[in-house]
Amino acid sequence: MSFLRRDALLRLARWREAALGAAIAALGLYWFVTIPGLLRWGALLLAGLGAVLSLTGIQRARFHRGSGGLGLVQIDEGQIIYLAPVGGGFAALDALSRVEITPDRAGLPVWRFTSPDGTLTIPTNAEGSERLFDALAALPGANLETAIRASRSRPTAPVRIWARTGNPQRRSLP
Repeated sequence: MSFLRRDALLRLARWREAALGAAIAALGLYWFVTIPGLLRWGALLLAGLGAVLSLTGIQRARFHRGSGGLGLVQIDEGQIIYLAPVGGGFAALDALSRVEITPDRAGLPVWRFTSPDGTLTIPTNAEGSERLFDALAALPGANLETAIRASRSRPTAPVRIWARTGNPQRRSLP
């Protein structure tokens, strides 16, 4: 039996990575202040790692748009898969040429993944769309802060999140 509602538990779970990072950083700082000798510097390193984990967790939690949108997003073996009754499809991460957030016909934000094979359009509130954070993080130079802001607003024009530079041919991501 839980004393919290289901939606409150889901919101808390969304921020767990940020909270864990903050706890690790606090522990590292506590050890840095209380432990003498060379171990202090290891504690300072632990505090730094906790801070990085906390910042990443904050970005990931802010990226989460919610659910209730049409379709289901999955990431598998370097491919973004969108399962929907109408307009589903897939896009390989290493074949992408551009990632944007654009308005749909109702003015709501949707992801648009463009590759030589075609365009994949996904609502920002599709079930599982939070998985796109890791896919975008794998793209060199992707602007995650722009993605967070654009997905939470009603864009009037396409907002570029990432575009391939240099040789337009397929290449593997790092």
